[in-house]
Amino acid sequence: MPSGAPPLTLVLLWHMHQPDYRDYSTGEFREPWTYLHALKDYSDMAWHLEHHAGVRAVVNLTPVLLDQLEDYASQFAGNELRDPHLRLLAHRDDAPLSESERDHIATHCLGADDGSIVQPSRAYRQLHEVFALLESHGGGSRYYLSDQYFYDLLTWHHLRWTGETVRRSSPIVTRLMAIGMRFSYADRMDLFKLVGEVVSGIVPRYRALGASGRIELSSTPHHHPLAPLLMRLDAAREANPALVLPPSLYPGGYGRVGAQLDSALESHRARFGAAPAGIWPAEGAVSAEFVELLTARGCKWTASSSRVLANSLGTTDRAAPYRSYRLAGGKDIALFFRDDRLSDLIGFEYGRWNSHDAAANFVAQLEAIARVAAAEPLIVSAALDGENCWDSYAYNGYYFLAALYEALESHPAIRTSTYGAWLAQPAAPPRTLERLISGSWVNGDFCTWIGSPEKNHAWDLLCSAKQEFDLVMASGRLTESARRAALRQLAACEASDWLWWPGAHNPQRTVAIFDQMYRDNLANLYRLLELPVPGALALPVSHGAGRPEAGGTMRRAETMS
Repeated sequence: MPSGAPPLTLVLLWHMHQPDYRDYSTGEFREPWTYLHALKDYSDMAWHLEHHAGVRAVVNLTPVLLDQLEDYASQFAGNELRDPHLRLLAHRDDAPLSESERDHIATHCLGADDGSIVQPSRAYRQLHEVFALLESHGGGSRYYLSDQYFYDLLTWHHLRWTGETVRRSSPIVTRLMAIGMRFSYADRMDLFKLVGEVVSGIVPRYRALGASGRIELSSTPHHHPLAPLLMRLDAAREANPALVLPPSLYPGGYGRVGAQLDSALESHRARFGAAPAGIWPAEGAVSAEFVELLTARGCKWTASSSRVLANSLGTTDRAAPYRSYRLAGGKDIALFFRDDRLSDLIGFEYGRWNSHDAAANFVAQLEAIARVAAAEPLIVSAALDGENCWDSYAYNGYYFLAALYEALESHPAIRTSTYGAWLAQPAAPPRTLERLISGSWVNGDFCTWIGSPEKNHAWDLLCSAKQEFDLVMASGRLTESARRAALRQLAACEASDWLWWPGAHNPQRTVAIFDQMYRDNLANLYRLLELPVPGALALPVSHGAGRPEAGGTMRRAETMS
């Protein structure tokens, strides 16, 4: 790096989010992924930040994720278990498993793409092989296999989802992995208690990291809505003028985004003692209108994609993403833009590398950036999901994160920081951005969520439900408790997650799961409004048939589909 150059500032933003898997009509969790990611990824990510005192980062915790984590903490504290996956782990041996319970275990614990996760364990691999062998000879696995087989499979599934840092520190995990099979009820309850300790400790651990100044905690509008599109569907045409949009409009979108943002600010204040200074928008999606909304709430920063910045500037200045900005017109909020390539290297590429080589390459990339503008203070942002990429890494990214954090701690000319700390530096005032073209962190546009026939149909269903919602609310015929329940259900329906999955390019099973949850959420909204459920909600919106990278849970910044 050039002699005398100011240190390069790196902001790592880890976005931690899970869709709301709860069925509000029953309180049951439809899928177990929130607590499984807490057991594996959120716990590991906290550990690395706790054990590298010289590293600073931004951790974005969505309120809907925190709601679910606290729901699970309540369940582990002795309240009724509302997740079938957990209930089965704690299932007593004196009651045989039902056919539906066996189906649940087989469906959730025999994934088609376990890859390196299954292979290192001979016992877990054998469980998969036995099932596959029976299925290849005409099926009947659920009838010929014993309850013990399914208990072993379920136990290994939880061991597979145990974070590497938990695995290394827990004698329970070591003992169960050594046993390998024929786990007893007592074994499963030991594992159940460990899961409870880890999951219940996630929020307190991040709260402590934030209170110590080691991380900056940020938030997202409560249920992860795609804010620019809720506010104005034709915002999608700013980056893609030819995009085909649904004929419907989402009525009252400004108010709904404002309500979701207010709820997030209050949620953060209640959990962490103060409102967040920054908002990471769902899907990195920004627009001028959304920035105005954030400014009115006193937010100090927001962030998006370098592709959005390039669309807005209309230039290819290499150093442009490494500055902060304010919108022209006196908008008192700073805008940051992640380096899409660096973010994708972590998300999609480095999992195939030797961990030390990957960390060294990342640092070399930063050093190359520093040479672009040697005399100017630069801020480089890498922002990505804090959970979904680690399955592609050996040992859940343990060695990569350790090597990366150690390299960053010891580097003489790179410092890790946070957006809040950067804004406190008088040496680097934000530049003026004359206009902001609306877009997201995928292609800098909204084609991942709108524009295809399936996605447009999903929007039509949501828009129709909102129109009915407004009419019923205006009538005044619902009780106050019914109004609150309907508002909560509407917020869940507005999540961007339901619009992510429609399309043949995504996996069939995952599309079917999210399609059903979306339609069930909308149907429950109609019931809460005391209206008949439209027949259209009985029909699937989409059918997946693809095998996308990362199973479809993440997408690169530049993608063709």
